[in-house]
Amino acid sequence: MRFILLANPMSNPAPGFAKHPNYDVTIAPVDQPVQVKVGETLVAQSANAVLLKETRHRPVWYLPTEDLIETVLVDSDTRTYCPFKGYASYWHIKTANGLIEDAIWTYKEPFDECLPIASYASFYTNKVELFIDGELAGSQGPGWIED
Repeated sequence: MRFILLANPMSNPAPGFAKHPNYDVTIAPVDQPVQVKVGETLVAQSANAVLLKETRHRPVWYLPTEDLIETVLVDSDTRTYCPFKGYASYWHIKTANGLIEDAIWTYKEPFDECLPIASYASFYTNKVELFIDGELAGSQGPGWIED
């Protein structure tokens, strides 16, 4: 399943698609429960996750921000920009063993083409353990895929 926005004209279009018309971002529901942990510390769990696939990137799982465990979150001053998704803000994760910096990000006001991830957050899988239906999803972390 792919989300397609029918808003016309778009009020906040992503500039990246105008420069790179063959670039693709797809967002689809995940049919299994997703859980995120750091060691024994539960960070998030959801039955409403989505999977974002982006041209030349590893897949990334997003969970509704309402499914994050707020007591382990610490605001970060880090902000980044993606010409396809928008401006991201970050959280650190606080555990008994210390702080894991900038482990979670969210696009609070994404560009129109990526509105389905508004109110969702994702995780650096090289900083946390992300389980899909009880199985570890991998620990490589998000990023570019080389040709």
